[in-house]
Amino acid sequence: MHTNRDLSDSARALALVLLNQYQEHISAVSLLDQALPPSYIRPIPTSPLFSGLHCASFFGIVELVTVLLNAKGHEVDQQDCVGRTPLTWGAWNGHEGVVKILLEREDVDPDRPDKNNRTPLVCAAMEGHGGVVQSLLERGDVDPNRPDKDREGPLGWAAIEGHEGVVKLLLERGDVDPNHPDVYDRTPLGNAALKGHEGVVRLLLGRGDVDPNHADINDRTPLGCAAIGGHERVVKLLLERGDVDPNHPDKDQTGPLGWAAFHGHGGVVKLLLERGDVDPNHPDVCDRTPLGDAALKGHEGVVKLLLERENVDLNHPDIDLRTPLGCAAIEGHEGVVQLLLERDDVDPNRPDKYGATPLSYATTEGHGRIVELLQARKSIETPDTQLPHPL
Repeated sequence: MHTNRDLSDSARALALVLLNQYQEHISAVSLLDQALPPSYIRPIPTSPLFSGLHCASFFGIVELVTVLLNAKGHEVDQQDCVGRTPLTWGAWNGHEGVVKILLEREDVDPDRPDKNNRTPLVCAAMEGHGGVVQSLLERGDVDPNRPDKDREGPLGWAAIEGHEGVVKLLLERGDVDPNHPDVYDRTPLGNAALKGHEGVVRLLLGRGDVDPNHADINDRTPLGCAAIGGHERVVKLLLERGDVDPNHPDKDQTGPLGWAAFHGHGGVVKLLLERGDVDPNHPDVCDRTPLGDAALKGHEGVVKLLLERENVDLNHPDIDLRTPLGCAAIEGHEGVVQLLLERDDVDPNRPDKYGATPLSYATTEGHGRIVELLQARKSIETPDTQLPHPL
Protein backbone atom coordinates (compact mmCIF):
# COMPACT_ATOMS: atom_id res chain seq x y z
CA MET A 1 0.00 0.00 0.00
CA HIS A 2 3.00 2.29 -0.02
CA THR A 3 2.86 3.19 -3.71
CA ASN A 4 0.67 5.08 -6.11
CA ARG A 5 0.68 2.46 -8.85
CA ASP A 6 -2.59 0.92 -10.04
CA LEU A 7 -3.84 -2.02 -8.00
CA SER A 8 -5.14 -5.31 -9.37
CA ASP A 9 -8.77 -6.21 -8.63
CA SER A 10 -7.72 -8.78 -6.04
CA ALA A 11 -5.26 -6.41 -4.35
CA ARG A 12 -7.89 -3.69 -4.30
CA ALA A 13 -10.42 -6.02 -2.72
CA LEU A 14 -7.99 -7.15 -0.02
CA ALA A 15 -6.96 -3.56 0.67
CA LEU A 16 -10.55 -2.47 1.06
CA VAL A 17 -11.27 -5.28 3.53
CA LEU A 18 -8.37 -4.07 5.67
CA LEU A 19 -9.12 -0.36 5.30
CA ASN A 20 -12.79 -0.76 6.17
CA GLN A 21 -11.72 -2.05 9.59
CA TYR A 22 -8.47 -0.11 9.84
CA GLN A 23 -9.20 2.04 12.86
CA GLU A 24 -9.30 -1.12 14.98
CA HIS A 25 -6.12 -2.55 13.48
CA ILE A 26 -2.84 -2.67 15.46
CA SER A 27 -0.92 -1.32 12.45
CA ALA A 28 -2.79 1.99 12.81
CA VAL A 29 -1.15 2.52 16.21
CA SER A 30 2.24 1.54 14.79
CA LEU A 31 1.83 3.94 11.87
CA LEU A 32 0.96 6.85 14.14
CA ASP A 33 3.87 6.02 16.45
CA GLN A 34 6.24 6.33 13.51
CA ALA A 35 4.64 9.39 11.96
CA LEU A 36 4.28 11.62 15.03
CA PRO A 37 6.11 12.33 18.29
CA PRO A 38 4.71 10.54 21.38
CA SER A 39 3.40 13.77 22.89
CA TYR A 40 1.18 14.23 19.85
CA ILE A 41 -0.69 10.94 20.11
CA ARG A 42 -0.75 10.14 23.82
CA PRO A 43 -3.14 9.26 25.25
CA ILE A 44 -4.79 7.56 22.28
CA PRO A 45 -8.58 7.53 22.59
CA THR A 46 -10.49 4.34 21.83
CA SER A 47 -12.34 5.79 18.83
CA PRO A 48 -11.97 7.07 16.25
CA LEU A 49 -8.35 6.02 15.89
CA PHE A 50 -7.28 6.16 12.28
CA SER A 51 -9.64 5.20 9.48
CA GLY A 52 -8.95 3.47 6.19
CA LEU A 53 -9.43 6.74 4.35
CA HIS A 54 -6.86 8.36 6.63
CA CYS A 55 -4.46 5.54 5.82
CA ALA A 56 -4.98 5.72 2.05
CA SER A 57 -4.51 9.51 2.17
CA PHE A 58 -1.41 9.14 4.35
CA PHE A 59 0.28 6.96 1.73
CA GLY A 60 -1.11 8.88 -1.24
CA ILE A 61 -2.88 5.94 -2.88
CA VAL A 62 -5.16 7.85 -5.21
CA GLU A 63 -7.08 4.80 -6.47
CA LEU A 64 -8.00 3.62 -2.96
CA VAL A 65 -8.93 7.13 -1.86
CA THR A 66 -11.28 7.36 -4.84
CA VAL A 67 -12.86 3.96 -4.10
CA LEU A 68 -13.33 4.77 -0.41
CA LEU A 69 -14.86 8.15 -1.21
CA ASN A 70 -17.43 6.41 -3.37
CA ALA A 71 -18.19 3.74 -0.77
CA LYS A 72 -20.86 4.14 1.86
CA GLY A 73 -20.09 4.59 5.53
CA HIS A 74 -16.99 6.78 5.17
CA GLU A 75 -17.01 10.24 6.76
CA VAL A 76 -14.83 12.20 4.37
CA ASP A 77 -13.84 14.95 6.79
CA GLN A 78 -13.60 12.80 9.93
CA GLN A 79 -10.85 13.67 12.39
CA ASP A 80 -8.66 10.87 13.72
CA CYS A 81 -7.25 10.52 17.23
CA VAL A 82 -4.88 13.46 16.71
CA GLY A 83 -7.55 15.60 15.09
CA ARG A 84 -6.28 15.17 11.55
CA THR A 85 -8.53 14.69 8.56
CA PRO A 86 -7.62 12.68 5.44
CA LEU A 87 -6.86 16.00 3.73
CA THR A 88 -4.41 16.94 6.47
CA TRP A 89 -2.52 13.66 6.09
CA GLY A 90 -2.39 14.05 2.32
CA ALA A 91 -1.07 17.60 2.73
CA TRP A 92 1.46 16.56 5.40
CA ASN A 93 3.00 13.95 3.13
CA GLY A 94 2.82 16.04 -0.03
CA HIS A 95 0.39 13.84 -1.98
CA GLU A 96 -0.88 16.36 -4.53
CA GLY A 97 -3.22 13.90 -6.26
CA VAL A 98 -5.01 12.99 -3.05
CA VAL A 99 -5.22 16.62 -2.00
CA LYS A 100 -6.72 17.59 -5.35
CA ILE A 101 -9.40 14.88 -5.10
CA LEU A 102 -10.33 15.85 -1.55
CA LEU A 103 -10.44 19.57 -2.31
CA GLU A 104 -13.02 18.91 -5.03
CA ARG A 105 -15.44 17.69 -2.35
CA GLU A 106 -17.92 20.15 -0.87
CA ASP A 107 -17.98 18.16 2.38
CA VAL A 108 -14.26 18.70 3.04
CA ASP A 109 -13.15 21.66 5.15
CA PRO A 110 -9.80 22.75 3.66
CA ASP A 111 -8.92 24.79 6.75
CA ARG A 112 -9.83 22.32 9.52
CA PRO A 113 -7.17 22.27 12.27
CA ASP A 114 -5.86 19.24 14.17
CA LYS A 115 -5.36 18.98 17.96
CA ASN A 116 -2.37 21.33 17.76
CA ASN A 117 -4.44 23.76 15.68
CA ARG A 118 -2.42 22.94 12.56
CA THR A 119 -4.36 23.25 9.34
CA PRO A 120 -3.57 21.34 6.13
CA LEU A 121 -1.76 24.46 4.89
CA VAL A 122 0.43 24.64 7.99
CA CYS A 123 1.27 20.94 7.67
CA ALA A 124 2.18 21.28 3.99
CA ALA A 125 4.28 24.38 4.69
CA MET A 126 6.13 22.63 7.54
CA GLU A 127 7.13 19.79 5.23
CA GLY A 128 7.97 22.01 2.25
CA HIS A 129 5.36 20.65 -0.15
CA GLY A 130 5.07 23.56 -2.58
CA GLY A 131 2.54 21.92 -4.89
CA VAL A 132 0.11 21.23 -2.05
CA VAL A 133 0.65 24.73 -0.65
CA GLN A 134 -0.17 26.15 -4.07
CA SER A 135 -3.39 24.12 -4.31
CA LEU A 136 -4.53 25.23 -0.87
CA LEU A 137 -3.66 28.88 -1.48
CA GLU A 138 -5.84 28.86 -4.59
CA ARG A 139 -8.84 28.34 -2.33
CA GLY A 140 -10.67 31.38 -1.08
CA ASP A 141 -11.66 29.58 2.11
CA VAL A 142 -8.12 28.85 3.32
CA ASP A 143 -6.60 31.32 5.80
CA PRO A 144 -2.93 31.83 4.79
CA ASN A 145 -2.05 33.23 8.22
CA ARG A 146 -3.89 30.84 10.54
CA PRO A 147 -1.46 29.93 13.35
CA ASP A 148 -1.16 26.72 15.35
CA LYS A 149 -1.20 26.46 19.14
CA ASP A 150 2.31 27.94 19.28
CA ARG A 151 1.10 30.89 17.19
CA GLU A 152 3.28 29.69 14.32
CA GLY A 153 1.65 30.22 10.94
CA PRO A 154 2.42 28.67 7.54
CA LEU A 155 5.07 31.28 6.75
CA GLY A 156 6.67 30.90 10.16
CA TRP A 157 6.99 27.13 9.79
CA ALA A 158 8.34 27.37 6.26
CA ALA A 159 10.93 29.85 7.52
CA ILE A 160 11.93 27.61 10.45
CA GLU A 161 12.40 24.61 8.18
CA GLY A 162 14.17 26.60 5.45
CA HIS A 163 11.67 25.85 2.67
CA GLU A 164 12.49 28.69 0.30
CA GLY A 165 9.97 27.71 -2.37
CA VAL A 166 7.09 27.71 0.09
CA VAL A 167 8.24 30.99 1.62
CA LYS A 168 8.27 32.52 -1.86
CA LEU A 169 4.74 31.26 -2.59
CA LEU A 170 3.42 32.70 0.64
CA LEU A 171 5.18 36.04 0.26
CA GLU A 172 3.62 36.46 -3.18
CA ARG A 173 0.28 36.72 -1.41
CA GLY A 174 -0.66 40.24 -0.47
CA ASP A 175 -2.58 39.03 2.58
CA VAL A 176 0.25 37.11 4.29
CA ASP A 177 1.69 38.86 7.34
CA PRO A 178 5.52 38.61 7.07
CA ASN A 179 6.01 39.85 10.64
CA HIS A 180 3.61 37.52 12.46
CA PRO A 181 5.24 36.63 15.82
CA ASP A 182 5.01 33.16 17.34
CA VAL A 183 4.71 32.12 20.99
CA TYR A 184 8.32 33.24 21.50
CA ASP A 185 7.48 36.58 19.88
CA ARG A 186 9.87 35.61 17.09
CA THR A 187 8.99 36.54 13.52
CA PRO A 188 9.66 34.42 10.42
CA LEU A 189 12.83 36.48 9.87
CA GLY A 190 13.97 35.84 13.43
CA ASN A 191 13.40 32.10 13.09
CA ALA A 192 15.14 31.90 9.73
CA ALA A 193 18.10 33.84 11.14
CA LEU A 194 18.26 31.59 14.21
CA LYS A 195 18.35 28.50 11.98
CA GLY A 196 20.81 30.00 9.51
CA HIS A 197 18.56 29.75 6.44
CA GLU A 198 20.29 32.30 4.23
CA GLY A 199 17.93 31.96 1.27
CA VAL A 200 14.83 32.50 3.41
CA VAL A 201 16.43 35.48 5.13
CA ARG A 202 17.21 36.98 1.73
CA LEU A 203 13.61 36.53 0.57
CA LEU A 204 12.21 38.12 3.71
CA LEU A 205 14.63 41.04 3.64
CA GLY A 206 13.55 41.66 0.06
CA ARG A 207 10.20 42.73 1.43
CA GLY A 208 9.96 46.38 2.32
CA ASP A 209 7.51 45.65 5.12
CA VAL A 210 9.65 43.19 7.10
CA ASP A 211 10.97 44.53 10.42
CA PRO A 212 14.67 43.55 10.61
CA ASN A 213 14.93 44.53 14.28
CA HIS A 214 11.88 42.84 15.77
CA ALA A 215 12.94 41.48 19.15
CA ASP A 216 11.66 38.15 20.50
CA ILE A 217 10.59 37.21 24.02
CA ASN A 218 14.24 37.38 25.11
CA ASP A 219 14.56 40.82 23.48
CA ARG A 220 16.83 39.21 20.88
CA THR A 221 16.75 40.54 17.31
CA PRO A 222 17.29 38.48 14.14
CA LEU A 223 20.93 39.65 14.17
CA GLY A 224 21.33 38.46 17.75
CA CYS A 225 19.79 35.09 16.83
CA ALA A 226 22.12 34.67 13.86
CA ALA A 227 25.14 35.66 15.96
CA ILE A 228 24.33 33.03 18.60
CA GLY A 229 24.22 30.33 15.94
CA GLY A 230 27.40 31.52 14.22
CA HIS A 231 25.60 31.95 10.89
CA GLU A 232 28.08 34.22 9.12
CA ARG A 233 26.23 34.58 5.82
CA VAL A 234 23.02 35.57 7.58
CA VAL A 235 24.89 38.04 9.79
CA LYS A 236 26.47 39.55 6.68
CA LEU A 237 23.06 39.93 5.00
CA LEU A 238 21.63 41.68 8.04
CA LEU A 239 24.63 43.96 8.50
CA GLU A 240 24.31 45.11 4.89
CA ARG A 241 21.07 46.75 5.93
CA GLY A 242 21.38 50.31 7.10
CA ASP A 243 18.42 49.94 9.43
CA VAL A 244 19.75 47.01 11.50
CA ASP A 245 20.95 47.84 15.02
CA PRO A 246 24.28 45.98 15.45
CA ASN A 247 24.39 46.56 19.21
CA HIS A 248 20.84 45.72 20.35
CA PRO A 249 21.17 43.90 23.70
CA ASP A 250 18.81 41.12 24.81
CA LYS A 251 17.25 40.69 28.24
CA ASP A 252 20.64 39.58 29.59
CA GLN A 253 22.15 42.77 28.16
CA THR A 254 24.20 40.65 25.76
CA GLY A 255 24.50 42.05 22.25
CA PRO A 256 25.30 40.20 19.01
CA LEU A 257 29.05 40.67 19.55
CA GLY A 258 28.83 39.36 23.11
CA TRP A 259 27.01 36.19 22.02
CA ALA A 260 29.38 35.56 19.14
CA ALA A 261 32.36 35.98 21.47
CA PHE A 262 30.83 33.74 24.14
CA HIS A 263 30.27 30.92 21.64
CA GLY A 264 33.58 31.38 19.86
CA HIS A 265 32.16 32.31 16.46
CA GLY A 266 35.25 34.07 15.12
CA GLY A 267 33.81 34.77 11.66
CA VAL A 268 30.80 36.57 13.13
CA VAL A 269 33.01 38.48 15.58
CA LYS A 270 35.17 39.64 12.67
CA LEU A 271 32.13 40.83 10.68
CA LEU A 272 30.81 42.78 13.64
CA LEU A 273 34.16 44.33 14.52
CA GLU A 274 34.55 45.56 10.95
CA ARG A 275 31.66 47.86 11.70
CA GLY A 276 32.71 51.16 13.18
CA ASP A 277 29.50 51.42 15.18
CA VAL A 278 29.80 48.19 17.18
CA ASP A 279 30.73 48.68 20.84
CA PRO A 280 33.47 46.13 21.68
CA ASN A 281 33.13 46.84 25.41
CA HIS A 282 29.38 46.46 25.90
CA PRO A 283 28.89 44.62 29.22
CA ASP A 284 26.24 41.95 29.77
CA VAL A 285 24.10 41.33 32.86
CA CYS A 286 27.20 39.97 34.63
CA ASP A 287 29.04 43.15 33.64
CA ARG A 288 31.28 40.99 31.45
CA THR A 289 32.45 42.37 28.10
CA PRO A 290 32.88 40.33 24.89
CA LEU A 291 36.58 40.03 25.73
CA GLY A 292 35.69 38.76 29.20
CA ASP A 293 33.29 36.18 27.72
CA ALA A 294 35.82 34.97 25.17
CA ALA A 295 38.52 34.74 27.85
CA LEU A 296 36.21 32.85 30.20
CA LYS A 297 35.40 30.28 27.50
CA GLY A 298 38.96 30.02 26.20
CA HIS A 299 38.30 31.17 22.63
CA GLU A 300 41.80 32.23 21.61
CA GLY A 301 40.86 33.24 18.06
CA VAL A 302 38.16 35.58 19.29
CA VAL A 303 40.45 37.03 21.95
CA LYS A 304 43.02 37.79 19.23
CA LEU A 305 40.41 39.58 17.13
CA LEU A 306 39.29 41.69 20.07
CA LEU A 307 42.84 42.55 21.12
CA GLU A 308 43.41 44.03 17.65
CA ARG A 309 40.92 46.75 18.50
CA GLU A 310 42.61 49.76 20.09
CA ASN A 311 39.50 50.71 22.06
CA VAL A 312 39.04 47.36 23.81
CA ASP A 313 39.21 47.62 27.60
CA LEU A 314 41.59 44.82 28.64
CA ASN A 315 40.94 45.21 32.35
CA HIS A 316 37.16 45.67 32.49
CA PRO A 317 35.97 43.92 35.66
CA ASP A 318 32.79 41.85 35.74
CA ILE A 319 30.20 41.69 38.52
CA ASP A 320 32.76 39.91 40.74
CA LEU A 321 35.42 42.51 39.83
CA ARG A 322 37.17 39.81 37.82
CA THR A 323 39.09 40.90 34.71
CA PRO A 324 39.39 38.92 31.46
CA LEU A 325 42.82 37.75 32.67
CA GLY A 326 41.32 36.61 35.96
CA CYS A 327 38.57 34.67 34.12
CA ALA A 328 41.07 32.94 31.87
CA ALA A 329 43.39 32.13 34.79
CA ILE A 330 40.60 30.55 36.82
CA GLU A 331 39.49 28.31 33.95
CA GLY A 332 43.02 27.31 32.99
CA HIS A 333 43.01 28.77 29.48
CA GLU A 334 46.75 29.00 29.00
CA GLY A 335 46.63 30.35 25.44
CA VAL A 336 44.32 33.19 26.40
CA VAL A 337 46.43 34.07 29.45
CA GLN A 338 49.51 34.20 27.25
CA LEU A 339 47.80 36.49 24.72
CA LEU A 340 46.67 38.88 27.45
CA LEU A 341 50.05 38.95 29.18
CA GLU A 342 51.69 40.01 25.93
CA ARG A 343 49.94 43.34 26.38
CA ASP A 344 51.74 45.86 28.57
CA ASP A 345 48.45 47.49 29.54
CA VAL A 346 47.05 44.36 31.16
CA ASP A 347 46.97 44.55 34.95
CA PRO A 348 48.14 41.11 36.19
CA ASN A 349 47.59 41.96 39.87
CA ARG A 350 44.06 43.31 39.90
CA PRO A 351 42.10 41.58 42.70
CA ASP A 352 38.44 40.61 42.46
CA LYS A 353 35.80 41.26 45.12
CA TYR A 354 37.21 38.38 47.17
CA GLY A 355 40.66 39.97 47.16
CA ALA A 356 42.09 37.21 44.96
CA THR A 357 44.36 37.89 41.97
CA PRO A 358 44.82 35.88 38.75
CA LEU A 359 47.99 34.35 40.25
CA SER A 360 46.29 33.29 43.47
CA TYR A 361 43.51 31.63 41.49
CA ALA A 362 45.87 29.87 39.12
CA THR A 363 47.82 28.61 42.13
CA THR A 364 44.69 27.42 43.94
CA GLU A 365 43.38 25.62 40.83
CA GLY A 366 46.72 23.99 40.12
CA HIS A 367 47.24 25.58 36.71
CA GLY A 368 51.02 25.29 36.85
CA ARG A 369 51.84 26.65 33.42
CA ILE A 370 49.64 29.70 33.98
CA VAL A 371 51.37 30.29 37.33
CA GLU A 372 54.70 30.28 35.44
CA LEU A 373 53.41 32.73 32.83
CA LEU A 374 52.14 35.11 35.49
CA GLN A 375 55.27 34.89 37.58
CA ALA A 376 57.33 35.69 34.49
CA ARG A 377 55.86 39.17 34.53
CA LYS A 378 58.27 41.39 36.46
CA SER A 379 55.40 43.39 37.89
CA ILE A 380 53.60 40.39 39.34
CA GLU A 381 52.83 40.30 43.05
CA THR A 382 53.02 37.08 45.05
CA PRO A 383 49.58 36.35 46.55
CA ASP A 384 49.21 36.30 50.31
CA THR A 385 46.13 34.09 50.18
CA GLN A 386 44.56 31.46 47.98
CA LEU A 387 40.82 31.73 47.91
CA PRO A 388 38.03 29.47 46.69
CA HIS A 389 36.02 31.17 44.00
CA PRO A 390 33.13 29.57 42.18
CA LEU A 391 32.38 31.43 38.94
